[in-house]
Amino acid sequence: MKIQLGTVWHFSIAVSDPQKHAQFWTTNFALTEMFRSDEAIALTNDDLIIAFFKGTPHPETIDHISLNLESMSALREALETLKKNGVDVEDPGDEIGPVSPGSSSMGLWFRDPDGYRWELSVQINDGES
Repeated sequence: MKIQLGTVWHFSIAVSDPQKHAQFWTTNFALTEMFRSDEAIALTNDDLIIAFFKGTPHPETIDHISLNLESMSALREALETLKKNGVDVEDPGDEIGPVSPGSSSMGLWFRDPDGYRWELSVQINDGES
């Protein structure tokens, strides 16, 4: 029998400065602090927990981490928020695009303070917009 996986509940990544990452994420996203210790800060929105622990970042080990948004309007609003807050978004002038060649799902990509690459995406079935 194979194990049936559910949605991601939480993940943790090593960062140079947990406080700096918490500030970045709470400035740009609807996340609140769940807990804090000497070595880590965890943020949540009740659907997801992201924990940042003090360590040596290795953004080159992960191509990207994708988080799903509910609609194209939410994706466009996210782009405006990121740009307003000075976050470097990939593909300036053409930031929102297919998540892979030939896909109808759309996304945008940015990097956090330690260079981890993140994607915000909207899953679109053919015929939706």
